[in-house]
Amino acid sequence: MSEAWPRERTRDAILRAAAEMAATDGLDGLSLGHLAAALGMTKGGLAAHFGSKQELQLATVAEAARVFDEEVVRPALAAPAGLGQLAAVCEAFFTHLERHTVPGGCFLASAALEMASRPGPVRDQIAAFQARFGEQLRGFAATALARRELPPGEDPGRLAFELNGIMLATDTNFVLHHDPAVLDLARQIVHQRLGVGQP
Repeated sequence: MSEAWPRERTRDAILRAAAEMAATDGLDGLSLGHLAAALGMTKGGLAAHFGSKQELQLATVAEAARVFDEEVVRPALAAPAGLGQLAAVCEAFFTHLERHTVPGGCFLASAALEMASRPGPVRDQIAAFQARFGEQLRGFAATALARRELPPGEDPGRLAFELNGIMLATDTNFVLHHDPAVLDLARQIVHQRLGVGQP
């Protein structure tokens, strides 16, 4: 990679590489030195973009969240409100896994497990993302309930928790077994739970 590239173009390329490295080595294994060596840059050239390991980790998580929003949340927001959005967000997540956007499944799910017991800004950033996604799911469910697309006694928070759990279990099993049948099963479970037909 040429260090003469425009700063933003270089930063974008660095973050893509950082996400791929962190997906296999973990966020804790992500360092300026290792990333610089992998990119053929000097550590000083990389430090011009990120002043510390923590700053690099935070930027990598932010980039992963941006990609997740683009690939998973945005398609759901474009779907019909309520039940349509619940089905769409799950389908978009499964498609995100199928695309192998980064090695190792959902980057943010892996990062959450890795950093859960390590207090600090990186953990806080991941926790804030997870909370925001959970609230988006709950909001979709609440809209579906208000539109009478779900049974009257349905709890939006509980349904959001269930769907998030299905997505996380799918991520783990798909990464471990590399079997598309895992995604097929997950789709069946989601559609049965929501009472909707297959897309």
